[in-house]
Amino acid sequence: MMLRPYHWIKNTFVFAPMIFSGQFKHFSVCLRATFAFVCFCMVTSGIYIINDLFDRNEDQQHPVKKHRPIASGVISSNLATTLSIILITLGLMLGYFLKWPVVVTLLLYTVINIAYSLALKHIVILDVLIIAVGFVLRIIGGGLAISVVPSYWLILCTVMISIFLGFTKRRAELVSISTEKTNSRPALKNYSIAFLDQVISMVTGATIIAYALYTVDTHTQRVLGTRAMLITFPFVIYGIFRYIYLIYHLEQGEDPVETLINDIPTIINFLIWIVISLCVVNYGSRLNFL
Repeated sequence: MMLRPYHWIKNTFVFAPMIFSGQFKHFSVCLRATFAFVCFCMVTSGIYIINDLFDRNEDQQHPVKKHRPIASGVISSNLATTLSIILITLGLMLGYFLKWPVVVTLLLYTVINIAYSLALKHIVILDVLIIAVGFVLRIIGGGLAISVVPSYWLILCTVMISIFLGFTKRRAELVSISTEKTNSRPALKNYSIAFLDQVISMVTGATIIAYALYTVDTHTQRVLGTRAMLITFPFVIYGIFRYIYLIYHLEQGEDPVETLINDIPTIINFLIWIVISLCVVNYGSRLNFL
């Protein structure tokens, strides 16, 4: 679908500042965070349409993407452009009802991603780093909406996991074009399987270490009143290793969202991690046995 509603799961990063600050117990805060989530969903859907417009010719040569509404000709370019402008404008206008800084964050996200669709996605390595910036802006936007400053550990973990997903996606795309002989994005010509394997290995270790340090950091312990967040560490390790298994063994991952939401073990593991994290944040002071 042109609006990619299943990709809205990426915008759930907006809720991270609310969850890890313990503010989710307040209805008004939940409402504002949800409002910010809706704003990002509108803006991101508008950006997806713009990206499809720029990629129309390439998508027409792809065995799966050729069925997208714009590439297949079901939706005209004029109609798609109009819908994109409407969605992005509505997202920015709704953001105004939260705070001006939220509007600025949404606008910055829009500008960066349009630049990404125009040119930055063709620049090797930078294309993945831009994706990471998008996730960081979601975190910042969610924090601004509820007047909470995201912890630097939360931002660091977000950067590392988004870079991890970005490079594994590039590897899956590279494997796909080598087996199906399809046209690919220009940036992939400057990547190689060997290079991506090395980078993925480095980023995997860095992601695990970043989360481990977050759980034992003195600031985290002071905010939560406990070191119990360490309990969630095994689930993070399993989630990362499971995703690597899906990429290397099952050769999935060309669409990270689709890969994650269709893998039952990953979903179960994520839900357990969420439940335990919420318990630690909510009942931290009662978990001082660690």
